[in-house]
Amino acid sequence: MKTQAQYSDEELIQKILHQETALFELIIRRNNQSLYRIGKMYHFSHEDTQDLMQETYIKAYTHLNQFQNRSSLKTWLSKIMVHECYRKSQKWAFKNVESLEKNPSLFAKLGSTETSNKVMNTELNTVIEKSLLHIPEDYRTVFLLREINGLNVLETAEILDITESNVKTRLSRAKSFLRKEIEKTYNKEEIFEFNLIYCDAMVERVMQKIVSQ
Repeated sequence: MKTQAQYSDEELIQKILHQETALFELIIRRNNQSLYRIGKMYHFSHEDTQDLMQETYIKAYTHLNQFQNRSSLKTWLSKIMVHECYRKSQKWAFKNVESLEKNPSLFAKLGSTETSNKVMNTELNTVIEKSLLHIPEDYRTVFLLREINGLNVLETAEILDITESNVKTRLSRAKSFLRKEIEKTYNKEEIFEFNLIYCDAMVERVMQKIVSQ
């Protein structure tokens, strides 16, 4: 017999839709880290990011019956979170993405993939985060979704409503920009971490909202 942690996302969704609401906690725990990174990527504070995460989870729960499994649950949640960030910042519309060719001379060709391979000292994490936040939003978004949250090219293109070619171009330029900011390599999993203490609190916040509906 499977434990709760062994359920696939699809199995969890079906059980939740059949009134096993408590299992939504597993969806929250599985996705807290990636959603938190998205919020921080858009310069939101820790508190604002948590609010955006809560809104994302509530919307996902409310519309869970509309999830058609055409993409992964992580992709679907990420798209909702990105939309919430755009809505809050009032800087973005999915159908009005600026051309990547606007400033082509700004970015040099990436010579290696050294920016995402090895562990960096903890003391450098703040430097890394600040460097990422200096990258133009279009490039930073793709870098985070691909290199930090581990989504593939197709999933990233779906979330941002851009072509797969644009995803590859933006990722290359984001890495090039980072190479100018950071001389050492780093562990991508260490940046924008959402610690366990916050994870538990987020679960409690969202589940209380769901139960009260």
